[in-house]
Amino acid sequence: MAAMFKRSFHSRDRAGKAVKASKRSYREDVKLKMQQKMESPPIGSTLTSPIITLVVGRESRLFACHEDVLSLSPFFAAALKGQFYESTSKKVVLPDEEPEVFSSVLEYLYKGDYYPRLLHDKRRNTWQLEDASDGFGRGSVESTVYHNGVGGVLLKDSVIYCTADKFGLDELKRLALRKQGLQTGISVDVILRTARYAYENTPDQDAKLRAHFLALIIRSRKIFKRSGTMQNEMEIGGSKLFFDLFTAMSNHIDDIVDMTNNRSPKTI
Repeated sequence: MAAMFKRSFHSRDRAGKAVKASKRSYREDVKLKMQQKMESPPIGSTLTSPIITLVVGRESRLFACHEDVLSLSPFFAAALKGQFYESTSKKVVLPDEEPEVFSSVLEYLYKGDYYPRLLHDKRRNTWQLEDASDGFGRGSVESTVYHNGVGGVLLKDSVIYCTADKFGLDELKRLALRKQGLQTGISVDVILRTARYAYENTPDQDAKLRAHFLALIIRSRKIFKRSGTMQNEMEIGGSKLFFDLFTAMSNHIDDIVDMTNNRSPKTI
C-alpha cells in the first residue's frame, strides 16, 4: 500500500518568505486585473466577440470560448494568428492538453478562479477550498487527475500550474500553487510522480513549484525515507529533481550547523 502524506502543503513547505493573506478575496483581485487587460467587454458583461472552438486531448473533446477571453492568454493570442488556428472554422486544436485541466483554465479565464474556489476566512485570515468538508482541505473534490501523456495520476493543481505557464497566465500559476498548498492525504507515489512532471514541464528559472516539492520532501523525510517508492524513483533517476533535493538537503544541514556553531562553535 502506498504511503500517505497526511499534512497539507502549507506555505512553510515553499521557498521564500510567507506572504500575509490579503483581506480581499483572491477571485476579486484576479477578476479586477483581468478586466483591466480586456479592452472590451469586461468580465461579467455580455460578450460579443466571435466564438472559438477548441478541440482538446486525444479524444478530441470540444470546448467553446469567446475570442476576447481566450486572447487574455498570450499563447492563444498568438495561436489565433498562427498555425494552430483554422480561420475558416474558427478552431484551435490542442491534442496534447488534458480536457479536465483545460476546462479549469477556461473557468479561470471567465471567472477568475476554478472549482473548487479559493475562499478567504476574514475572521481567521486564512484560506480554504470550497467544499473542504473534513477540516483538512479535503471534501468532495478530487485533488488528482489522470494524465494520459504520463499514464498515471498527478496532482491536478500542479498540472494546472504547468499548463498556465505554457499559456502565459501568471496569476493562474499563483492561484494553483496556493490551492495545492491546501491539499492533504496525498500518496507518496503521486507526490513523486507529480514532482517529476513539474520538473519536466517548467523552465529552470521558474523554481516556485519545484521548490514546493523539495521543501515538502525534506520536511517529511522520515516518511519518504521509509518509502519503497522513493527508493525506486531515486534508482531510476533521470531527473534533476534528485540533485536539487541533495543540494537543498545539504543547505538545510549547513543552516543547522551554522546555528549550532553560533551557540557552541564546532564543525562536522
